[in-house]
Amino acid sequence: MLPKSATRVAEHTPEYINQQIREQTVKNISECVINGPLSIDQRLEELDEEWDIERTLQANASSLILLGMGLGALSSRKWFALPVMVSGFLLQHALQGWCPPLSVFRRMGVRTKGEIDVERYALKALRGDFQEFCEKTAHDTGASREAIITASR
Repeated sequence: MLPKSATRVAEHTPEYINQQIREQTVKNISECVINGPLSIDQRLEELDEEWDIERTLQANASSLILLGMGLGALSSRKWFALPVMVSGFLLQHALQGWCPPLSVFRRMGVRTKGEIDVERYALKALRGDFQEFCEKTAHDTGASREAIITASR
């Protein structure tokens, strides 16, 4: 059975690394709270530029595939093994959420899209981006409120 897309990377990352990533996220949010609204805006811009683990793996894999193809064509046919291996690792990651470079990148602090989004939405909430939504739904006791609660789980 294949793991869920949203959790497959974290499931294949040692818990202490996941914990370090969570602690860094909390630290980032805390620093923005201390430094004020401009800091939140700046951090949100930084988060828009941050590469997640998927993009990092894809960029590195495609670079190695191109390198192997080029060296195979120009130097030695043995280099054609590199794109084959990298493609296999990329397929393994797509299916299972794990591949050999994953642990290296996670140790470097590369986060999943979900982990980045946790920080992004916490900062947006602190900035007040959801205030109007909260005010509108505070008076609604019907089905839309229940849908919001269910969706947030």
